[in-house]
Amino acid sequence: MGGTFDPVHLGHLVTAEQARADLGLDEVVFLPAGRPWQKGESTAPEHRYLMTVLATAANPAFSVSRVEVDREGPTYTVETLRRLHDLLPEARLFFITGADAILNILTWKDAEECLELAVFVAATRPGHELRALRDEGLEDRVTVLDVPALAISSTDIRERFAAGRSVSYLIPPQVEQYARKHGLYKTPGWGLWGGGDV
Repeated sequence: MGGTFDPVHLGHLVTAEQARADLGLDEVVFLPAGRPWQKGESTAPEHRYLMTVLATAANPAFSVSRVEVDREGPTYTVETLRRLHDLLPEARLFFITGADAILNILTWKDAEECLELAVFVAATRPGHELRALRDEGLEDRVTVLDVPALAISSTDIRERFAAGRSVSYLIPPQVEQYARKHGLYKTPGWGLWGGGDV
């Protein structure tokens, strides 16, 4: 499951579990992007990696890979998929991502090779119509995963942090604690229970 995870939230976890169950996957490996070439500034990869580890630790079917975090320079999905094929030559790979990302797949580096290296899975998201896959000729090449409508986005969570608004029940508590402890997303550090500035 690829993504920036800036920060990882409950929508990501619900999607991963639904993909695991619906597609009969043995494991869901979260792949926090290192330095995604199509995105602007994001939180340091190490912070995003550690928050994803915290969020997924309780599920034995989830793991987190450093394959993109440890790569130098911009990261490309095709390079990640090639690396995973080298590491897991017998595995059938599924690449799970959100509807917003999948609609841009044809702009990705070596998009055709990406589609050959893995089964692409597009998780539905409110506000993103997947009918466009048909227009792009991808309808038969992408599996659509119908996820319960969780209108949660990392962008909204970052804005909530910056505005001092609650993020409870949008991200795992341990991710909120980590973000506050490290002063991520323009928020002052809080004590363990969010009682005030420390």
